[in-house]
Parts: sequence; C-alpha cells; structure tokens
Amino acid sequence: MAYRIKARGSGFSYSEFFSTGVKWLLVSNITLFVIYYFSVIGGYAWLFHPFGLIPQDVVYHLSIWQLVSYMFLHDPQGFGHILFNMLALWMFGSDLEQLWGTRRFLNYYFLCGIGAGLCVVIANLIFNGDQLNTRTIGASGAIYGLLLAFGMTYPDRQILMSFLFPIKAKYFVMIMGAIAFMSSFGGSGSGVSNVAHLGGMLFGYVYLKTYRPRQGFLPSLGSWYQDYKLQRAKKKFKVYLKKRGSGDDRWVN
Repeated sequence: MAYRIKARGSGFSYSEFFSTGVKWLLVSNITLFVIYYFSVIGGYAWLFHPFGLIPQDVVYHLSIWQLVSYMFLHDPQGFGHILFNMLALWMFGSDLEQLWGTRRFLNYYFLCGIGAGLCVVIANLIFNGDQLNTRTIGASGAIYGLLLAFGMTYPDRQILMSFLFPIKAKYFVMIMGAIAFMSSFGGSGSGVSNVAHLGGMLFGYVYLKTYRPRQGFLPSLGSWYQDYKLQRAKKKFKVYLKKRGSGDDRWVN
C-alpha cells in the first residue's frame, strides 16, 4: 500500500505510523498471542477456551463476553493468522483513526467485531445446529469492517494486492467481499469463519450509512426514521390533494 509520510525535522513522526487506537490494539493482540502461544506449548491452552466465541455458550450460558474476547485470540498454531490481521489493522486502521479520531475509530472497530460475532452465533443456530460448540477466534470480522470503511472513504487510493498488484481500494474491497461470500458456502477448518468476515462488513456498512457526525450512530437511526415518516406524510398529503382535484401547485411543497 502506498503511503505519504510527512517528514518532521530530520526524522519521521512516530504517530504517522501508529495512531493511538491502532497502537494499543496491536499491543494487546500481539501480547495475548504470545501468551496463548506459550500456553499451548506448556499444555495450558484450556485456560483460553472460555474466551473463544462458542455459540452454545453465548446462547445457553449467556457468555456474552465472548463476543468481545474472541477478537483478541488468534490461531497459536501459526503466525499467518495474526500477521494478516495486524498488518491490515495498521494499513487500513491508521488512516481511518487519523480521519475519525480515536473514539469513533474504536467504536467502529468493536461494533464490527461484535456484529461479526453475532452473525456467527445466528448463522450457527439457523444453519449449523449440530456445530454450536464450534469455536471461532480472531479479529477478522473487525478487520473486514475496517477494510470496507477504507474502501468507501478512499475508493481510489491505490493499494498493493498480495504486495504485488496495484489496485484501487474500492475494487480490492469488492474482491475480498466476494471471496468471503463464496467461501461462506463451503466448509472451513480454520478458526475464523467467513460468516464473520461478511458480518463485520455488514455492520460496518450500516454504520457508515447511518452515522452523522453530530448525532453519532444510534441517534442517526432515529433521525432516519423521522425523515422516513416525514416523506411518507408528504406523499399521503399529495395523494389527498389529487383526490380533492386540486391542480394548484402552490399547495405542494
């Protein structure tokens, strides 16, 4: 991905590379991965099992914390899982946080991650009732939400797909979304569900389409509903005027 780094003095600003929210997400994820990794080697992996996302535990045992904690666990059997997620977090999250601010960025990140977890739980309840003990881990749902936000915010920004092929961000997002969608129809042996990827993008899209700077996320949903009722009332009033046979346009706003 191409970045423009502003030089200050004779060096570079640390904040240009790692914004506050991204920095602490990186630190917390990597720290927990290291602890998890050595726990597996030492035979203590069971300590982390209650923190993965298990639909049965969420639904029947009200283990609600799993909708958050699963985002901070990554596959300890290899480095590819956490490497991709953390690299994407830095690449796409830094620009978004500098644009939005840390609070809004973190709200969005956790909204996408929790939303992705809810989609996993619901999908398992509806389509895979015999797999309610399946354990899902990883921040991929939140990462895919960031990817979508980056593509919608900087649609023409050039990035390197697979570090080789230059492509516009909007097309990259479309390709990744299509891959996740098609993959969700097949079986997966990994710890991260493609449903989580799609869920993160879905919640991210709803947020981006409803958020208003001065009102936040949920208040904007109420404003949208009020606008909808107003437009509906206007249409009914126009219909009423037509039925009365009025042809005077001055009554129509």
